[in-house]
Amino acid sequence: MKNTIFKIFLIILLFTPNFVMANTEYFKEGLSLFKNKKFDEAKFKFEQDIVFNPKSEMSYLYLSKIFNNLDNKYLEEQNLNTVILINPKNEEAIYNLAKLKLDSSDYKKSKELNERLIRLCENFCERSKKLKKEIENLSKK
Repeated sequence: MKNTIFKIFLIILLFTPNFVMANTEYFKEGLSLFKNKKFDEAKFKFEQDIVFNPKSEMSYLYLSKIFNNLDNKYLEEQNLNTVILINPKNEEAIYNLAKLKLDSSDYKKSKELNERLIRLCENFCERSKKLKKEIENLSKK
């Protein structure tokens, strides 16, 4: 009995690193494809990463960027919302969603998102300030 349990444990231990390594490779491959503007292939790799790691914040973020490039605003927004759900402090996702809302003339939501970004700003401070001015200028028209 002990010998059987040990064998099962050993088999699991041997295959687990390969399984975990395979999962991280999907994101790396997707990122490489994204950088080479192979969006359809990159999309597939990021989706594969999400299958194995449903909380892959960066895969959702890159999917949103792909959908931005493909001009699919609905799926871009869905992926940005997922990133923010996973990590409410992801500045890039908040900024991109605020820009997306501004582009669709949702000034109130854009302003709300930008104010949130200003409160936790570390990397997107300058962009946030510019966006604030843009929101103010467009909402006056």
